[in-house]
Order: sequence, then C-alpha cells, then structure tokens
Amino acid sequence: MYTLADNREVGKELRVVVVDALKETMKNNEQVIALDADLGGASKWTDLIKTNPDRFINVGIAEANMVGVAAGLNLTGYVPFIHTFGPFATRRVLDQIYLSGAYSKNTINIFGSDPGFAAGHNGGTHTTWEDVALLRSIPDVVICDAADAVQMDWIIKEFSKLSGVHYVRGTRKGVRNVYAEGSTFQLGKGNLLKKGSDYLIVAAGQLVSEALEVSAFFEESGETVDVIDMFTIKPLDKELLLERLAGKKMVITIENHSITGGLGSAVAEVLADNGLAIPLKRIGVDERFGQVGTPDFLQEEFGLTTEKIIERIQ
Repeated sequence: MYTLADNREVGKELRVVVVDALKETMKNNEQVIALDADLGGASKWTDLIKTNPDRFINVGIAEANMVGVAAGLNLTGYVPFIHTFGPFATRRVLDQIYLSGAYSKNTINIFGSDPGFAAGHNGGTHTTWEDVALLRSIPDVVICDAADAVQMDWIIKEFSKLSGVHYVRGTRKGVRNVYAEGSTFQLGKGNLLKKGSDYLIVAAGQLVSEALEVSAFFEESGETVDVIDMFTIKPLDKELLLERLAGKKMVITIENHSITGGLGSAVAEVLADNGLAIPLKRIGVDERFGQVGTPDFLQEEFGLTTEKIIERIQ
C-alpha cells in the first residue's frame, strides 16, 4: 500500500538509497553480490566494501564483461546486481543482456543511472533516451523507472527476491518525494495518484512530480485529472490503463526518454490494440541526442519542466 508524501522536498540521493538497500539485502541473503564498471565512487557502491568486502567486484570499464560475469555468478547460485550509467548498462551491452541474461534464463539485476537529462555535464555520449525502448524488445525483461527514494528502495529489495532480468533507471542524485515512508508497491501495477474525469496523465520516474504539478494546472481551470505513476513500464498495467481511459478527452504521457519505444509508445500500443480513438500527447524527447549542461538546464532544453510540459500540451 502506498500513500503520497506530505513533504515534497528533495529526498535522499538515489545512489545512497540503492547502496543502503543492497546492504540490507546482502545482510538477509548471502548470495547477493554487487558489480560495478569502475564507477564505484560515483555510485557509492565502493561503500559496500566496508560491509561486504568479498561481495563487491569492480570489473573496470568493461561493461559487456560485467554482464557476462554476472550471468556466470548467477549460474553458481549468486544473485547479482550490476551498475553503470544508463547507456552503458543497456545500449553498450544489449547483446550480453539478451543472450547471457534473458535468453539463458539467468538472473541479472541492473541499475542504469542518470538517464535522460540527468546525465548532466557528462554530455551526449553518456545520455540515454533509448534504454527503455531497447530493453522493451527483449522477452520477459522487467523495466522500472523509480519516482523517488521510497520507491527505489522498494524496487531494489523486490528485485533481490525474483528470477530473471530486471532493470531500474534513476538519477544518482536526490529527487522530490512522491511517496510517504513505508509505502509498498506491486511490480506490473500502476499507482493511481489522483482521480479525475477529463484527462489522464501517465508518467514514470522523476517526472511523476512534474505530472502532479501539471494536473494541478488543469484543476485550476476546473478540469479534473487522473494521474498514474506507471513505474513498471514493462510489464505495463494495461488493466488499470483501460479502466481509467473511459470517458477521457485526452491521454498524456510524460517521460525522461524518447517518445519512440518508451512509455508513450507502450500506451499508444494499448490504445491501438483496443481500438480506442482517444487523442494521445506523448511528452518526451523526439529525434534528438543528448548534450552538455546541468540537469536543470537540460530538463528545460528538452521541454521536460512543468512549464514546458504545459506549453507542449496546450
């Protein structure tokens, strides 16, 4: 069960949340092991050496090898978690995830950090607008986009209990609180954060905060809005989506990702497959590469601030 946070301030850094969750899972399960591709300082995964020196491996800047090592460790009974920046955790190692992970029925839990505008000064080479699209094409892969620290903590702990390939994306830094401490979730089920009759907003990741603000803008004009946090992008909660689509004037998807192949595409597929002629506005990035800048600058540059999203909808 989940409840919305009263305090919408920026919470704990997500990289710290991930490390703390890993420490807890390692304490409860001696088979959990962590691998990082020479970003232990940036991810803070080197902190795991203090508590679990034998269960942290820095494979170096060799991401494909990291996936292969993780698959081999799983074959010997370990539950591997791996980390690197989003583009290197997906685009660079796609064949290894496909063959050594999903095809071979191995368990690999992947944290791809700093997706989209969160890449900041690392620039276009380190920016991923396509990670969700790539992994959506692989059978049985679970894909999550964490809205805040509470949800990220839950996702990491939940992944540790499951078999298969699981991917969660999120910035390393802090994001605004969406959920109250103690909230729990269900993989494959969206969270209906607000109920309304005029519009449906479906968002994921740190832009769930912006989605709530966009809904408030509509409400000032006397229109009511559904807001769904679709934190599990695959498998998508089609049942909730079809239920809340009834009678809506428009559906709006909001994501820190390309509109090609991501959350917007997943929602469009549900509309098309069910013959629903409801206008859809996909808010994301369209046919652009990343660039250098602060995350705040890039969020505005790519039209993903609350104000820019409202402009694009209007």
